[in-house]
Amino acid sequence: MSTHPKPGPLIEAHGLTLVLGGRTVLNRIDLTVNPGEIVTLIGPNGAGKTTLVRAVLGLVKPTAGAVTRMPGLRIGYMPQRLNIDATLPLTVRRFLGLWRPVERTRLDRALAEAGVAHLAQSPVQSISGGELQRVLLARALLSEPHLLVLDEPDQGVDVHGQAELFDRIADLRRSHGCGVLLVSHDLHTVMARTDKVLCLNGHVCCSGRPEDVSRHPEYHALFGRHADQLAVYLHRHDHTHATDGHVQPGTGGDCCDHDHHHEHAPEEEHRHG
Repeated sequence: MSTHPKPGPLIEAHGLTLVLGGRTVLNRIDLTVNPGEIVTLIGPNGAGKTTLVRAVLGLVKPTAGAVTRMPGLRIGYMPQRLNIDATLPLTVRRFLGLWRPVERTRLDRALAEAGVAHLAQSPVQSISGGELQRVLLARALLSEPHLLVLDEPDQGVDVHGQAELFDRIADLRRSHGCGVLLVSHDLHTVMARTDKVLCLNGHVCCSGRPEDVSRHPEYHALFGRHADQLAVYLHRHDHTHATDGHVQPGTGGDCCDHDHHHEHAPEEEHRHG
């Protein structure tokens, strides 16, 4: 299925401000998500990340500022959490069909794209937290979205599962050409898989490429002075690793992406040749 949107921003927020109960929750936020782009919102608890998402989705009316959406924009939304009645007998496939009638082939295709096709007949209550997050991702794909909005999709997922989930999201971005607006509590988890980061604390503290944000003084003020000790970077190469660990030259085909995690002090110079 093709979701490739027309050129131009999918969604833009300008000067977005929200005041609730006399308290300024969001203050003059600017945000743009383009087709094929992953934009990640990070920040401490209470920073306004989910509130900003709700405002972008039109679920909350801003006090000031404006949100512009591409005409005909289709959004696939993955909520931060979803409570399911433990007594309700419900397979994964039936769960996905609760909101609107969907052809079985589309349901199965979405499950396959989310990496959980094998769970179609499983009771929802029997699957793990990480599997449920994949099912919720499949649910977001059913709308054939131009924009995927994912609110902390790695909740309840172990470290290995997080890496696989974010790789899956990056693959979907490439195959569908859709934009992704992602909320995460941890920059390092998504660093190698995002194009742009907005660090929020009621306002935009800093923004830009993830490696730049990780070195920004305001990021350090929020997350601690050693917040950049874990560097996550991406490299591409044209070789393979043999089972004994030796490097074998490639055949000239496509390069492979690998994420590497290294802990080092901020003052150290780290190079990867």
